[in-house]
Amino acid sequence: MSAQTGNAAAAPNPAESPLAPGWLAIPEDLNALHAPMWAGSVDRAADGAITVGGVGVAELKQQFGTPLFVMDEADFRDRARAFKDSFDAAFADICGGVDVYYAGKSFLCTAVVKWVEEEGLRLDTASGGELAVAARAGIAGERVALHGNNKSDAEINRALDMGLGRIVVDSLDELVRVGNIAQARGAQAKVMLRLTPGVHAHTHEFIATAHEDQKFGLSMAADTTAEAGISAAEEAVAAASAHPGIELLGLHCHIGSQIFEPDGFALAAEKLLRFLAAMQEKYAITMPELDLGGGYGIAYTPVDTPRPAAEIAVAMAAVVRSTCGELGIKSPRISIEPGRAIVGSTTFTLYEVGTLKTVRVDAPEAAGGDGGYNVTYARRYVSVDGGMSDNARPVLYDADYSAILASRTSQAAPQLSRVVGKHCESGDIVVRDVYLPGDVAAGDLLAVPGTGAYCWALSSNYNYLARPGVVAVRDGKARLIVRGETEEDLLNRDMGA
Repeated sequence: MSAQTGNAAAAPNPAESPLAPGWLAIPEDLNALHAPMWAGSVDRAADGAITVGGVGVAELKQQFGTPLFVMDEADFRDRARAFKDSFDAAFADICGGVDVYYAGKSFLCTAVVKWVEEEGLRLDTASGGELAVAARAGIAGERVALHGNNKSDAEINRALDMGLGRIVVDSLDELVRVGNIAQARGAQAKVMLRLTPGVHAHTHEFIATAHEDQKFGLSMAADTTAEAGISAAEEAVAAASAHPGIELLGLHCHIGSQIFEPDGFALAAEKLLRFLAAMQEKYAITMPELDLGGGYGIAYTPVDTPRPAAEIAVAMAAVVRSTCGELGIKSPRISIEPGRAIVGSTTFTLYEVGTLKTVRVDAPEAAGGDGGYNVTYARRYVSVDGGMSDNARPVLYDADYSAILASRTSQAAPQLSRVVGKHCESGDIVVRDVYLPGDVAAGDLLAVPGTGAYCWALSSNYNYLARPGVVAVRDGKARLIVRGETEEDLLNRDMGA
């Protein structure tokens, strides 16, 4: 139970507090920036304030307001280029390089599409709206892919109108529909089949996408109830290779998101290559492409240890090289789909602190003793001017984030804090547990790193809050790439009584 208090009773060493999760230790320096969590140009100025691309947070707040997504453009480009260069090098002797599709669902706007194309990447989309962004940005259709488990006829027709390089088909029903629409237009749709290889990634259940019991993909498990006893994946290969409206490019899988361990990627690659070889032999066809998806993890907290793009590339290339050699087949052209791993750490969210309060929290069975007893600890709630409307991931996935005092440095003692939003929900938590200086006060600015992926993309107008803008900073200059909403924007769709 908890009750509000002005000054909590003295507590034991906060590093031993049962309120803090096991991974959370008091930082040696509350003002330090843990490099893996931040974009390359983020630093502290002489006055202690955080800067990005040479622009200070006070200037950003004055010019654009808060909350605000602040993106390092050069860092985005560097990460995109690192994936392209690393995978091209690792796969050069296997299939001549790799096609890197930026997963636009993580964050998309026309500026990002242009950066992606300029850095030699392709674009992965997941809806008609994302296709519309791609079209407005002017990227060539053959460099674009379309995903989705329930594509509408309008989306399929738009994909064909744009001459998309691939449509990733998610089910037998959709395969027939895509083929029939293309055939009626006197065309062929370039199709990849998304398979579920039965690999359970080490991640949150809601973002693990290659096990059987979920909505995505065609199962590779044999269906013993079917007359032929073959899998849905094989049935799709047979149907696609025979349909006059389908050009079957190859196979696709995606095992999940925010994954650090390499085992799942390796197992999925091996299973798909073995399946591809068997299908090519059985149906006397050639499938020239294999997409191994994305899902590479980033650092949200100081204990997260993301793998560099080059390390991921070498590990995946080794599996593809050895498996193709064992099977005696020529490697298909490999493609991957990083999204979060490119954009996630490029961006932090800038908030202004509002109200603060401290509560007493009883920690049962704490500190040992005969039979255990309760110890009362202090937890401080730090409210900011955004919340679950600009970052829904904590409430959706129990996602962990960190935060740091951004507008100044402080030598005050650390205090266990919970950063919360301004919405009428008790679950409106931005950062569940973080140590912040004890003198954080209203008007201070906080920065939450790692918000480039799936924060703006999942943002909402809950409680009629306007969605924040997105600023790109480079070489000492900041510019809006997505305008923040106004109250007028919120009211424009209200048609009245």
